[in-house]
Amino acid sequence: MQDIDTLRYPIGDFVYGQSFSTDDTKQHIAIIDALPVKLTELVGKWGDDRLDTPYRPGGWTIRQLVHHIADSHMNAYVRTKLALTESNPTISPYEEGEWAKLPDSKLDIAPSLVLLRSLHLRWVTILESLTETDLQRTYYHPGSQRTFAVQEVIALYAWHSEHHYQHAYRLAERNGWE
Repeated sequence: MQDIDTLRYPIGDFVYGQSFSTDDTKQHIAIIDALPVKLTELVGKWGDDRLDTPYRPGGWTIRQLVHHIADSHMNAYVRTKLALTESNPTISPYEEGEWAKLPDSKLDIAPSLVLLRSLHLRWVTILESLTETDLQRTYYHPGSQRTFAVQEVIALYAWHSEHHYQHAYRLAERNGWE
């Protein structure tokens, strides 16, 4: 068994405060764009036994993970639009652990996979149109007490996409579900 930190952060933790080139941002957008299809291909046909398996001891089930990605990316989409249309808005944080306990996190994953596909189509359409000035627009996150530039948000959600995809992928790999 791998150590818990590797299971929890399979691609490492996100490093805040980095600088990103235009090419970096294009790669980050491509990762966000690819996630819905990639995730659906991996977990879309899994039965309840697999979907209700935690990706690590004490972690969320794959079902909760898929619903969490949809919740998180909906929030990121709205926050992106707020940053692009308001002057450094203060966004509303949410308790992701508490959201994962709500009844909709027990649903079949199909609605969240469909939601992700549609949401990412809209989100990526916006992201691909951004200018250098747009990428520097910001929002304030009161939970972390920091300001985020849209360019860093794009990098964060590219990381978030791959981070959670790897949770499911590596669980499948460990259990021989390929």
